[in-house]
Amino acid sequence: MDASNAGRSARALELLHSLTYFVPETQDALTEAGLEGRAPYFAGRAAPLGPVGAGVVAATFYSFNRELIEPLVPAAWSVLSPEKIIEIRYRTLDAAYERLLGAEVLRSAEMAEAAELASIAASQIPGNDGRPLYSAYAELEWPEVPHLRLWHALTLLREYRGDGHIAALQTAGLNGIEALISHTATGKGFEKEFARKRRGWSEEQWNDGVDALRDREILDSNGTLTEHGHDLRTVVEDITDDLALAPWAALGEDGAARLVELATPWRDAVVEQGVFPPGVFGK
Repeated sequence: MDASNAGRSARALELLHSLTYFVPETQDALTEAGLEGRAPYFAGRAAPLGPVGAGVVAATFYSFNRELIEPLVPAAWSVLSPEKIIEIRYRTLDAAYERLLGAEVLRSAEMAEAAELASIAASQIPGNDGRPLYSAYAELEWPEVPHLRLWHALTLLREYRGDGHIAALQTAGLNGIEALISHTATGKGFEKEFARKRRGWSEEQWNDGVDALRDREILDSNGTLTEHGHDLRTVVEDITDDLALAPWAALGEDGAARLVELATPWRDAVVEQGVFPPGVFGK
């Protein structure tokens, strides 16, 4: 299996992982337990790291403004322990999957097969060097229920890939806001205003980032990627795919294709039910 096919497989499945950041079951439960504003996202995703500070969260999440995080973390840990947050997330994710896909799908042979295939891939991740978020999730116990096992495996694969993506961005010399701006300029990521506001950047900070990318001839005067900018983003994605290849290569071409075949209708069902807000899918 080559790296580009592995990357396509990973991207095809990512929404089945990332729905946890948008479903009301999880957000409402964490809010009712005392987390305010955007804290359910930051503390929820970072909980496996332990009671870390804003600097660690900003570094591992990368494209978020630290100023957005600082009022929320580490304050969240005085409200809920990381262990309690993890428990709430997995419990509410169980309920969200049942609401979105139905009990029949969750108990189907297809779900069990998908969970097994994803688990094979995730279990073949070769190591945790330079992969902090992956390493944190890898220390959690594997769920036994197939749909939660699928989510956990996809989360391991996603955070492993995400850690490698940050390494690729660093190699390309793109800091957090520059990575976000150049990604939106591809037309394949978040819409610009959704990205800017969601990641906590002011218009002034965003415009400064655009100017920096123009100075490096990554963006042109219209804010569009130059040829150099396109080439740089292509290199970033190629490095990301290369660094995330190992578990997919272990699963194999047929196994990955079967996993995507099984999971695509579930992903589409989630999207059709409006889980994700406008702006997530770009232009």
